[in-house]
Amino acid sequence: MFWTRFKSALVFVPLILAVSYVGGAVYGVFMLAVLGIDAWEYWRLLKTMGYYVSFPLMLGGVLALLLLHLFTGFTFMDLALVVILVASAILSLNRFDKQDAQAVLTFALHVSGILYIGWLGGYFFSLRSLPNGAWWTMLSIGLVMLVDLGAYAIGVKFGKHKIFPRLSPRKSWEGYAGGILFGAGFGALLGLILTPVMPELTIWEGALMGLVIGALAPFGDIFVSMLKRIAGVKDSGTLIPGHGGILDRTDTWIWAAMLGYYLSQLFS
Repeated sequence: MFWTRFKSALVFVPLILAVSYVGGAVYGVFMLAVLGIDAWEYWRLLKTMGYYVSFPLMLGGVLALLLLHLFTGFTFMDLALVVILVASAILSLNRFDKQDAQAVLTFALHVSGILYIGWLGGYFFSLRSLPNGAWWTMLSIGLVMLVDLGAYAIGVKFGKHKIFPRLSPRKSWEGYAGGILFGAGFGALLGLILTPVMPELTIWEGALMGLVIGALAPFGDIFVSMLKRIAGVKDSGTLIPGHGGILDRTDTWIWAAMLGYYLSQLFS
């Protein structure tokens, strides 16, 4: 399993970093495809749990928010949210009229899924559109990968105290702390190394960025783990050998993009 994961990472990691560097239409199409698959895998998890969720509404809402992020930033997001809320409410009323006892839950699942993937995922575009956006994007994604690596290495060696035993039995407080330390340490190192191309990022800001991503991004993974536990499945999909689905990889990246964007604004 380890070598399968390693070989998949050798392909997937350089690909996402290269696409982030190239930017433009290549980046836009790639991220729309990745997040569209995320929406599909999220919908499948909810369907496996036995909930009624409209895939056209889920995918349409996610893509609408992503495209608005891509082309207008936050300009029309309030209007998009109103449309999503109204459409979800109408669908829920229809389900209630058909004697569906989970009609209110249907509304909540549609809205939460669309916001989770469409709104938070849109920060991939907000981050990439910044001045020096290529480096901010690669830094955010690179740091969350290093956090994952540190958490895994320390957790395997020293992990004894579980964070959420029922949700994610292999995640320990020791591994969590190791991920934060890896994030802060490599953040400081990258803050030093990237000075020629990112003069706006200091060593201390790099360390803070790594620390924040290390502390918060893992909860994106734990949230998706909760959905998988309820659905009774190990992975969200099978598209990446040794890793599972696309959502299994991007659950922390989505948080890292959002955190990276707001930290870049704080630093500036």
